[in-house]
Amino acid sequence: MPFVREDAEGVLLTVHVQPRASRTQVAGLHGDALKIRLNAPPVDGRANAVLCAFLAERLGRPRSAVEVVQGKTTRRKVVRIEGVTREDVLARLT
Repeated sequence: MPFVREDAEGVLLTVHVQPRASRTQVAGLHGDALKIRLNAPPVDGRANAVLCAFLAERLGRPRSAVEVVQGKTTRRKVVRIEGVTREDVLARLT
């Protein structure tokens, strides 16, 4: 899967977010990214916070282990998740 790759600090996950959805959930693929619907508006970083909290919960990691490293103000984002493997991410998100 091209949307998940490992680096020295953990896993990099490419996502396409859809803010202001009715609920937060994984919605499949969007091109070469994982589509995630968020029940938060894209205002003042709220959508990024909800995205990180959602991924942390789904992957069993603390919130501090998940960080948006690219695309903080766009729909396409790269998120770093520490302490997991590529296989863990694929098993828990797809």
